[in-house]
Amino acid sequence: MKKVVFLGIAILLCASCGEYNRILKSTDYELKYSYAKKYFNQKKYTKSATLLEEVVTLFRGTSYAEESLYLLAQSYYGQKDYQTAANYFETYYNSYPKGEYTELARFYSGYGLYLDSADPRLDQGQTYKAIAQLELYMEYYPQSERAKQAQEILFELQEKLAYKELISTQLYYNLGTYMGNNYRACVITADNALKDYPYSKYREEFILLKIKAKYELALVSVEDRLQGRYRDVVDEYYNYVNEFPEGKHTRQIKKYFDYANKRISRNY
Repeated sequence: MKKVVFLGIAILLCASCGEYNRILKSTDYELKYSYAKKYFNQKKYTKSATLLEEVVTLFRGTSYAEESLYLLAQSYYGQKDYQTAANYFETYYNSYPKGEYTELARFYSGYGLYLDSADPRLDQGQTYKAIAQLELYMEYYPQSERAKQAQEILFELQEKLAYKELISTQLYYNLGTYMGNNYRACVITADNALKDYPYSKYREEFILLKIKAKYELALVSVEDRLQGRYRDVVDEYYNYVNEFPEGKHTRQIKKYFDYANKRISRNY
Protein backbone atom coordinates (compact mmCIF):
# COMPACT_ATOMS: atom_id res chain seq x y z
CA MET A 1 0.00 0.00 0.00
CA LYS A 2 2.83 2.39 0.90
CA LYS A 3 4.50 1.72 -2.44
CA VAL A 4 1.31 2.65 -4.25
CA VAL A 5 1.06 5.91 -2.27
CA PHE A 6 4.70 6.81 -2.94
CA LEU A 7 4.28 5.98 -6.63
CA GLY A 8 1.24 8.24 -6.80
CA ILE A 9 3.16 11.09 -5.17
CA ALA A 10 6.08 10.60 -7.57
CA ILE A 11 3.75 10.72 -10.55
CA LEU A 12 2.16 13.95 -9.29
CA LEU A 13 5.57 15.53 -8.70
CA CYS A 14 6.74 14.60 -12.17
CA ALA A 15 3.56 15.98 -13.68
CA SER A 16 4.02 19.20 -11.73
CA CYS A 17 7.64 19.52 -12.85
CA GLY A 18 6.61 18.80 -16.41
CA GLU A 19 3.96 21.49 -16.28
CA TYR A 20 6.38 24.05 -14.85
CA ASN A 21 9.07 23.28 -17.41
CA ARG A 22 6.53 23.56 -20.20
CA ILE A 23 5.43 26.98 -18.94
CA LEU A 24 9.03 28.14 -18.61
CA LYS A 25 9.66 27.34 -22.29
CA SER A 26 6.44 28.97 -23.47
CA THR A 27 6.51 32.23 -25.42
CA ASP A 28 2.94 33.00 -24.35
CA TYR A 29 3.65 35.61 -21.68
CA GLU A 30 0.07 36.01 -20.61
CA LEU A 31 -0.01 32.26 -19.98
CA LYS A 32 3.20 32.55 -17.96
CA TYR A 33 1.65 35.33 -15.94
CA SER A 34 -1.47 33.30 -15.20
CA TYR A 35 0.71 30.43 -13.97
CA ALA A 36 2.87 32.82 -11.93
CA LYS A 37 -0.29 33.93 -10.13
CA LYS A 38 -1.36 30.31 -9.73
CA TYR A 39 1.97 29.34 -8.17
CA PHE A 40 1.88 32.43 -5.98
CA ASN A 41 -1.55 31.47 -4.63
CA GLN A 42 -0.21 27.97 -3.99
CA LYS A 43 2.70 29.54 -2.05
CA LYS A 44 5.20 28.17 -4.56
CA TYR A 45 7.06 31.44 -4.40
CA THR A 46 10.27 30.37 -6.13
CA LYS A 47 8.36 29.28 -9.22
CA SER A 48 6.19 32.39 -9.25
CA ALA A 49 9.24 34.66 -8.88
CA THR A 50 11.07 32.95 -11.72
CA LEU A 51 8.15 33.45 -14.08
CA LEU A 52 7.48 36.99 -12.90
CA GLU A 53 11.10 38.05 -13.35
CA GLU A 54 10.69 37.28 -17.04
CA VAL A 55 7.33 38.92 -17.63
CA VAL A 56 7.64 42.05 -15.49
CA THR A 57 9.95 43.79 -17.95
CA LEU A 58 7.80 42.80 -20.89
CA PHE A 59 4.64 44.05 -19.18
CA ARG A 60 5.87 47.62 -18.68
CA GLY A 61 3.28 50.03 -19.96
CA THR A 62 0.55 47.38 -20.04
CA SER A 63 -2.43 46.71 -17.80
CA TYR A 64 -0.44 43.91 -16.13
CA ALA A 65 2.56 46.02 -15.18
CA GLU A 66 1.52 47.23 -11.74
CA GLU A 67 0.15 43.97 -10.36
CA SER A 68 2.99 41.85 -11.77
CA LEU A 69 5.65 44.03 -10.11
CA TYR A 70 3.87 43.89 -6.76
CA LEU A 71 3.47 40.11 -7.01
CA LEU A 72 7.17 39.78 -7.80
CA ALA A 73 8.03 41.68 -4.62
CA GLN A 74 5.63 39.50 -2.62
CA SER A 75 7.09 36.34 -4.17
CA TYR A 76 10.54 37.23 -2.81
CA TYR A 77 8.96 38.20 0.49
CA GLY A 78 7.33 34.77 0.61
CA GLN A 79 10.76 33.19 0.08
CA LYS A 80 12.09 35.29 3.00
CA ASP A 81 14.50 37.04 0.66
CA TYR A 82 13.60 40.29 2.35
CA GLN A 83 16.34 42.45 0.84
CA THR A 84 15.32 41.61 -2.73
CA ALA A 85 11.67 41.99 -1.79
CA ALA A 86 12.36 45.43 -0.31
CA ASN A 87 14.12 46.51 -3.50
CA TYR A 88 11.10 45.50 -5.60
CA PHE A 89 8.62 47.03 -3.16
CA GLU A 90 10.59 50.28 -3.39
CA THR A 91 10.62 50.07 -7.19
CA TYR A 92 6.86 49.56 -7.07
CA TYR A 93 5.97 52.52 -4.88
CA ASN A 94 8.36 54.81 -6.75
CA SER A 95 6.82 53.70 -10.06
CA TYR A 96 3.25 53.85 -8.78
CA PRO A 97 3.13 56.46 -5.97
CA LYS A 98 -0.68 56.32 -6.02
CA GLY A 99 -0.98 52.69 -7.05
CA GLU A 100 -3.39 50.09 -5.77
CA TYR A 101 -0.71 48.42 -3.62
CA THR A 102 1.42 51.45 -2.69
CA GLU A 103 0.56 51.45 1.01
CA LEU A 104 1.21 47.72 1.29
CA ALA A 105 4.48 48.04 -0.63
CA ARG A 106 5.73 50.77 1.71
CA PHE A 107 4.76 48.75 4.78
CA TYR A 108 6.20 45.43 3.65
CA SER A 109 9.40 47.05 2.48
CA GLY A 110 10.08 48.16 6.06
CA TYR A 111 8.57 45.10 7.71
CA GLY A 112 10.66 42.70 5.63
CA LEU A 113 13.86 44.56 6.49
CA TYR A 114 12.80 44.46 10.15
CA LEU A 115 12.49 40.66 9.90
CA ASP A 116 15.95 40.61 8.29
CA SER A 117 17.51 42.79 10.97
CA ALA A 118 20.59 41.17 12.48
CA ASP A 119 21.48 40.35 16.08
CA PRO A 120 22.55 43.52 17.94
CA ARG A 121 26.14 42.25 18.07
CA LEU A 122 26.30 42.30 14.26
CA ASP A 123 26.14 45.04 11.64
CA GLN A 124 22.87 46.96 11.86
CA GLY A 125 22.64 48.16 8.25
CA GLN A 126 19.30 46.42 7.75
CA THR A 127 17.98 47.89 10.98
CA TYR A 128 18.70 51.44 9.82
CA LYS A 129 17.09 50.71 6.44
CA ALA A 130 14.02 49.24 8.14
CA ILE A 131 13.70 52.33 10.35
CA ALA A 132 13.96 54.63 7.32
CA GLN A 133 11.27 52.70 5.42
CA LEU A 134 8.88 52.50 8.37
CA GLU A 135 9.33 56.19 9.21
CA LEU A 136 8.37 56.98 5.63
CA TYR A 137 5.36 54.70 5.94
CA MET A 138 4.28 56.53 9.11
CA GLU A 139 4.75 59.86 7.34
CA TYR A 140 2.55 58.83 4.41
CA TYR A 141 -0.04 56.78 6.31
CA PRO A 142 -0.28 58.04 9.92
CA GLN A 143 -3.92 56.93 10.19
CA SER A 144 -3.46 53.51 8.60
CA GLU A 145 -4.63 50.36 10.37
CA ARG A 146 -0.97 49.28 10.26
CA ALA A 147 0.35 52.53 11.75
CA LYS A 148 0.28 51.20 15.32
CA GLN A 149 2.20 48.07 14.33
CA ALA A 150 4.73 50.15 12.41
CA GLN A 151 5.23 52.42 15.44
CA GLU A 152 5.75 49.43 17.74
CA ILE A 153 8.33 48.00 15.35
CA LEU A 154 10.13 51.35 15.24
CA PHE A 155 10.37 51.36 19.05
CA GLU A 156 11.70 47.80 18.96
CA LEU A 157 14.34 48.65 16.37
CA GLN A 158 15.43 51.73 18.32
CA GLU A 159 15.85 49.55 21.39
CA LYS A 160 17.97 47.14 19.38
CA LEU A 161 20.28 49.99 18.38
CA ALA A 162 20.37 51.19 21.98
CA TYR A 163 21.31 47.70 23.14
CA LYS A 164 24.12 47.59 20.59
CA GLU A 165 25.45 50.83 22.09
CA LEU A 166 25.10 49.33 25.57
CA ILE A 167 27.26 46.39 24.48
CA SER A 168 29.91 48.82 23.22
CA THR A 169 29.72 50.89 26.41
CA GLN A 170 30.15 47.79 28.55
CA LEU A 171 33.04 46.62 26.39
CA TYR A 172 34.91 49.90 26.85
CA TYR A 173 34.38 49.67 30.59
CA ASN A 174 35.62 46.07 30.68
CA LEU A 175 38.74 46.99 28.68
CA GLY A 176 39.64 49.55 31.35
CA THR A 177 43.17 50.80 30.81
CA TYR A 178 44.09 48.11 28.30
CA MET A 179 46.03 49.79 25.47
CA GLY A 180 44.89 53.22 26.61
CA ASN A 181 42.20 54.70 28.82
CA ASN A 182 38.95 53.11 27.67
CA TYR A 183 36.97 54.61 30.55
CA ARG A 184 36.79 57.90 28.62
CA ALA A 185 35.38 56.05 25.60
CA CYS A 186 32.87 54.37 27.91
CA VAL A 187 31.62 57.75 29.16
CA ILE A 188 31.45 59.27 25.66
CA THR A 189 29.59 56.25 24.24
CA ALA A 190 27.12 56.30 27.12
CA ASP A 191 26.53 60.05 26.73
CA ASN A 192 25.90 59.70 22.98
CA ALA A 193 23.50 56.80 23.53
CA LEU A 194 21.57 58.78 26.14
CA LYS A 195 21.17 61.61 23.63
CA ASP A 196 20.22 59.33 20.74
CA TYR A 197 17.87 57.06 22.75
CA PRO A 198 16.62 59.20 25.64
CA TYR A 199 13.61 56.96 26.38
CA SER A 200 15.37 53.63 26.10
CA LYS A 201 14.71 50.93 28.68
CA TYR A 202 18.51 50.71 29.00
CA ARG A 203 18.84 54.31 30.21
CA GLU A 204 19.54 53.30 33.81
CA GLU A 205 22.30 50.93 32.66
CA PHE A 206 23.99 53.65 30.61
CA ILE A 207 24.01 55.99 33.61
CA LEU A 208 25.37 53.23 35.85
CA LEU A 209 28.25 52.60 33.45
CA LYS A 210 28.98 56.32 33.33
CA ILE A 211 29.25 56.46 37.11
CA LYS A 212 31.45 53.37 37.26
CA ALA A 213 33.71 54.67 34.47
CA LYS A 214 34.03 58.11 36.09
CA TYR A 215 34.88 56.45 39.39
CA GLU A 216 37.63 54.44 37.69
CA LEU A 217 38.87 57.57 35.94
CA ALA A 218 39.24 59.21 39.34
CA LEU A 219 41.25 56.26 40.64
CA VAL A 220 43.80 56.54 37.82
CA SER A 221 43.75 60.34 37.66
CA VAL A 222 46.74 62.62 38.04
CA GLU A 223 46.69 64.87 41.08
CA ASP A 224 45.62 68.10 39.37
CA ARG A 225 42.51 66.43 37.92
CA LEU A 226 41.61 64.34 40.92
CA GLN A 227 39.22 66.74 42.65
CA GLY A 228 37.29 67.45 39.46
CA ARG A 229 36.83 63.76 38.80
CA TYR A 230 35.69 63.06 42.34
CA ARG A 231 33.09 65.76 41.84
CA ASP A 232 32.04 64.15 38.57
CA VAL A 233 31.30 60.95 40.46
CA VAL A 234 29.27 62.81 43.08
CA ASP A 235 27.33 64.74 40.42
CA GLU A 236 26.53 61.57 38.49
CA TYR A 237 25.33 59.93 41.69
CA TYR A 238 22.86 62.75 42.34
CA ASN A 239 21.70 62.64 38.72
CA TYR A 240 21.03 58.94 39.10
CA VAL A 241 19.11 59.09 42.37
CA ASN A 242 17.04 62.04 41.14
CA GLU A 243 16.02 60.16 38.01
CA PHE A 244 15.75 56.73 39.64
CA PRO A 245 14.86 57.24 43.30
CA GLU A 246 14.06 53.52 43.54
CA GLY A 247 16.88 52.53 41.22
CA LYS A 248 18.08 48.94 41.29
CA HIS A 249 21.74 50.06 41.39
CA THR A 250 21.42 52.62 44.20
CA ARG A 251 23.25 50.52 46.79
CA GLN A 252 26.11 49.81 44.40
CA ILE A 253 26.69 53.39 43.33
CA LYS A 254 26.38 54.68 46.89
CA LYS A 255 29.77 53.07 47.51
CA TYR A 256 31.27 55.10 44.68
CA PHE A 257 29.62 58.24 46.01
CA ASP A 258 30.85 57.71 49.57
CA TYR A 259 34.41 57.08 48.42
CA ALA A 260 34.50 60.16 46.17
CA ASN A 261 32.62 62.45 48.55
CA LYS A 262 35.05 61.78 51.42
CA ARG A 263 37.97 62.77 49.24
CA ILE A 264 36.63 66.03 47.91
CA SER A 265 38.46 69.00 49.33
CA ARG A 266 35.93 71.57 50.57
CA ASN A 267 38.36 74.30 49.53
CA TYR A 268 38.35 73.10 45.94
